[in-house]
Amino acid sequence: MNRDSSSGRGSIGRRSVLGAAALGTAGAALGLSAGTAAARGTSARRAPRLPVPTVIAHRGASGYRPEHTLGSYQLAHDLGAHVIEQDLVPTRDGHLVCRHENEIGGTTDVADHPEFAGRRTTKTVDGTAVTGWFTEDFTLAELRTLRAKERIPQLRPRNTVYNGRWQVPTFEEVLRWAQRLEEESGRPVWLHIETKHPTYFRHLDLGLEERLAALLRTYDRAGSQAPNFLQSFEPGSIQRLARLVSAPGVVLLSGPTTRPWDFVEAGDPRTVADLVKPEGLDWIAGYAKGLGPTMDLILPRDATGKLLDETTLVRDAHARGLVLHPWTHRSENNFLPLDYRVGTDPAAYGDTFGALKRFLETGIDGIFSDNPDQALLAAADFRADRA
Repeated sequence: MNRDSSSGRGSIGRRSVLGAAALGTAGAALGLSAGTAAARGTSARRAPRLPVPTVIAHRGASGYRPEHTLGSYQLAHDLGAHVIEQDLVPTRDGHLVCRHENEIGGTTDVADHPEFAGRRTTKTVDGTAVTGWFTEDFTLAELRTLRAKERIPQLRPRNTVYNGRWQVPTFEEVLRWAQRLEEESGRPVWLHIETKHPTYFRHLDLGLEERLAALLRTYDRAGSQAPNFLQSFEPGSIQRLARLVSAPGVVLLSGPTTRPWDFVEAGDPRTVADLVKPEGLDWIAGYAKGLGPTMDLILPRDATGKLLDETTLVRDAHARGLVLHPWTHRSENNFLPLDYRVGTDPAAYGDTFGALKRFLETGIDGIFSDNPDQALLAAADFRADRA
């Protein structure tokens, strides 16, 4: 493997400085003056640096609890995750709630509620027909009558023991939860906050960015030094947020042939493959501080799932001051590269530490993980090996 120090792999010290710089100069990189930040209602709140590699609890500790529940977030915090992720969608009356998708048939017990049977419908979301129940068709009061459940019970049957234990949380509840933990511990609770399908919701007059910015200002999280990242698969959403708050933005990237949905609607022909080229990264660095690529953009897989040679994305992004938080580490064979699967049971754990070691060797600054305890151990091993 190429150990060229220019990629950031040769020196843990360089990567630590990079991670700190990405947080400490986010406002300047977004072209924000102190006066601009003050006009946005941001504060001088300064969170301490994050460790590198950073472990981001993907939808909470979703390998062990139903995703996007206060139980999943609390466990992620208790396990020591550095950052905890939330995905945001709106209710009909404009409240932001934490769900990976606006379709909630797979993550709540809505199908068991006969009073909502008539709400089941088919919609086109970002060009794809989806059938089920959708948050934008429920008021918050109605949504609160539902209970959360495990999304992939066939792979995580143990998680189903928690089905029905928690409600769908509002984002404001999560902010209050984080505030309470900070008051108790004296330490910041870092959040990684995603706007889901922002163009789709803007067409419904349920724009996410303004609602999110208002909550961030209310809870003193709108500044460049506050303990959160803002992320989206739509670059336009990050650009809009950059005009509203100073918090650092992260552009999420899916497979190389895909196009962000706001590009599709605007007639922008660029694909993700174009965005990871030098000129695409230059464009992203003009308004964002990081990338959240699928790990396959860094370590591609062949048709069998076996890892191929590493791309230059880490080196190229770091050269432009961009932090990389790729997704997603999961321990089950079903999700691991072929190289790290053990046996044939898709629900069984594979060589999760071997996979994590390979991922971290690429020089990434952090990783989203459904199993943050495992990722934390792997990150500690990685730092010890390079001390």
